[in-house]
Amino acid sequence: MSATWPTSPSTSAKRAAWFEKQQQDLLPVEYFHVVFTVPDTLNGLALAHPAEFYNLLFRAARETLAEAAQSSRYLGGQIGGLLVLHTWGQNLSLHPHLHVIVPGGAISPDGQAWRSCPRGFFLPVRVLSRLFRGKLLAGLLEAYDAGRLPMSGGPAALADPQQFRRFLSPLYRTDWVVYAKPPVSGQPETILGYLARYTYRVAISNQRLVSIEHGAVTFQYKDYARGNHWQPMTLSAEEFLRRVSMHLLPRGFVRVRTFGFLANCHRQEKLALIRRLLQALPPASDSEDADGTPAPPAACCPHCGQATLYTVRRTHRPTVPELIARTYGPQPFDTS
Repeated sequence: MSATWPTSPSTSAKRAAWFEKQQQDLLPVEYFHVVFTVPDTLNGLALAHPAEFYNLLFRAARETLAEAAQSSRYLGGQIGGLLVLHTWGQNLSLHPHLHVIVPGGAISPDGQAWRSCPRGFFLPVRVLSRLFRGKLLAGLLEAYDAGRLPMSGGPAALADPQQFRRFLSPLYRTDWVVYAKPPVSGQPETILGYLARYTYRVAISNQRLVSIEHGAVTFQYKDYARGNHWQPMTLSAEEFLRRVSMHLLPRGFVRVRTFGFLANCHRQEKLALIRRLLQALPPASDSEDADGTPAPPAACCPHCGQATLYTVRRTHRPTVPELIARTYGPQPFDTS
């Protein structure tokens, strides 16, 4: 039988609203896509303590980018970015990594200038890799010493502090993979669209599911080792569920975060400053309609009074006769 992954009717609307909101904050500068990955050796810690591990992952990536950008050797100012956590590979294996979308430039320390990156170059990945490695491993040691990484069950062998340090020691001598390049299309909307697909979804979509037959699940995955060709993979139902469950984050965990001048606490203020420095106008959707008329103020949620409501689609409002016709069919109304 064919397979269908259950989805919420509101998922596409939420995804569209998220994408539209991020588009409104885009600046007229070059953007970069940065990816931070961790060695497979750390997967056991991520499974045992997902909230602590992924929070450390976010912190290490954020601090790495901010520290490198503030150096006078590079941008010498404050940058901002959007971070999105992914935990899966194409075959649903555990593969924790962070996608970061970063505008190519920084606000000078005095707030009086915008310092652009060289065309096509953001920050040196070798520097980012080593900074990120040191910060994440230092964070793990700090969390372990503070008792936030208790070792039991599978990782029980690491309960001894000396053994835990021996476990981490080889990771200081390996190169960690960090990617930093402009989006392939050159447009930030491309990577925003890619990330939007996973903002409200876990690991796998309906399009990749092929069948569920005889206690096995078959799905398509992209084999990067064989020229990015799509291949079928069949797993037992138990193994398929085990792999999917590895990517269920703790309740309430936030997997989309911002930092620097894109931090929620001062995003609009900083974006307005950058646009003034660039002598650029905000996107038309921020302040006016396509015909130049002022846009109506954003609607607020009628329940909480705080969250902003975004228009996803406009539908025709039926007239009373149309409603009656839909419900009862065409009626021979007596007009006498």
